[in-house]
Amino acid sequence: MSETVLHSPLEAAHLALGARLIPFGGWAMPVQYSSILTEHAAVREKAGIFDISHMGQIFVSGENHLAWLDRLLTNNLGKLKPGEGQYTMMLNHGGGVIDDLIAYRISDTETLLVVNASMIPEDLAWMEKHLESGVILRNESDAWAGLAVQGPDAAEIFAKLFPAESLPPRNGITRLASGATVCRTGYTGEDGYEFFCPAAEGSVWFMKFIEAGATACGLGARDTLRLEMCYPLNGNDLSPQRSPIQAGLGFFCDLGKSEFIGREILISQKQNGPETKLTAIELTEKGPPPRPHYAVLSSDRETLGELSSGVLSPTLGKGIAMAYLPTAFSKPGTPLLIDVRGRQFKAVTVKKPFLKKSK
Repeated sequence: MSETVLHSPLEAAHLALGARLIPFGGWAMPVQYSSILTEHAAVREKAGIFDISHMGQIFVSGENHLAWLDRLLTNNLGKLKPGEGQYTMMLNHGGGVIDDLIAYRISDTETLLVVNASMIPEDLAWMEKHLESGVILRNESDAWAGLAVQGPDAAEIFAKLFPAESLPPRNGITRLASGATVCRTGYTGEDGYEFFCPAAEGSVWFMKFIEAGATACGLGARDTLRLEMCYPLNGNDLSPQRSPIQAGLGFFCDLGKSEFIGREILISQKQNGPETKLTAIELTEKGPPPRPHYAVLSSDRETLGELSSGVLSPTLGKGIAMAYLPTAFSKPGTPLLIDVRGRQFKAVTVKKPFLKKSK
């Protein structure tokens, strides 16, 4: 691999477990250990563990940092109490998504932003460009290892390792007696949590979670799991050219706030309706797995766009995908064709998400 590729502090553990590494977001990360199907099933039925050490951790502090962040992010940090978090986005002046991230309010004077791996330099540059007096940024991304434990058995595994401590509530964050930080968010549709510890301790904790019952899982299963739930992937389904309204993420944009970058564009799109929408698509006949950039055609073979994400769903046993389509073609039940290397396969738009989870 290129010398410019970054390496997870857990890489030796991945290799010892037989992982196959691939470049992802500038990092060498495990795509799978045994098989994507096995790892996917482990998360849906029991529990899996993912290395998320590539994600960035940026701490923002200062007495007025919350007001400053609220002018930079789409959601409303003012609604959070210390120990609570929320999904939010950082937009450019055209309303396009620079990054989607989780903001955790640590205290009245400090907030943790967990950002996408490939966007750490760009996020920092954007924040520094708009920095105000009294606001302090600390990029601690290199100091932390991150693990995501996901699945119905995730809480039971936590209880085995930390019998005297409790998980935070959904979208919460807490600090353990060991010094590790635990957040309860997730990217799979299952219960679970994120565990952040000093980088040097990452491999030890990774193996402890596996010994307690979690199955090591790679990026392949992470992609099939998140797409079944229609969770967007930055760089595929989200981009600086597309807004949260187009992506169907308006719920995470508080347009009632008096000010944030990109707000006026979002208000206009909400009032007038976006020209394109990120649409869920299912293949209705057997064919190759759908992949990003495959052309999407109308039933009379008019080119409408291209897939932003696509996989063969292990749970549903069919091809699933998402694409930005003209609004007129995004209504559930609209017949489509997916062009796969010159062959066209029948598909239909469906309501999000693909996998309907019982509450």
